Amino acid sequence: MKLLPDALQGPSITGYGPGWVAVNGQQYTTSLIVSSEGLCQPWSCAAFDQLDIAHFEELATLAPELVLFGSGDRIQFPRPQWLAPLYSRRIGLETMDTQAACRTFNFLAGEGRKVVAALLV
Repeated sequence: MKLLPDALQGPSITGYGPGWVAVNGQQYTTSLIVSSEGLCQPWSCAAFDQLDIAHFEELATLAPELVLFGSGDRIQFPRPQWLAPLYSRRIGLETMDTQAACRTFNFLAGEGRKVVAALLV
């Protein structure tokens, strides 16, 4: 018997490397927001040191169950006060390096979870 994975309903992260992420085969070199609900758009933050609360407010408006924050090539944790917009809406956040966030996004989206990946490239 041949087993095949279920097709994702929304975008799939199909590759990544230093300075880029591919979504549905299209390569991006800017930071991205990718949603299991179909959204794939540039994120207005190019680097970790540019983050502020407004970036997490933008993610909260998408109303996911969980945000996967890919902080770049190494794990960097956001300041707790930046996360208030997520926590006030009972939205979870997991911080990991961007490559791990890409892999985790595909896994959770494949399970049908309402997840958003915010990826610093």
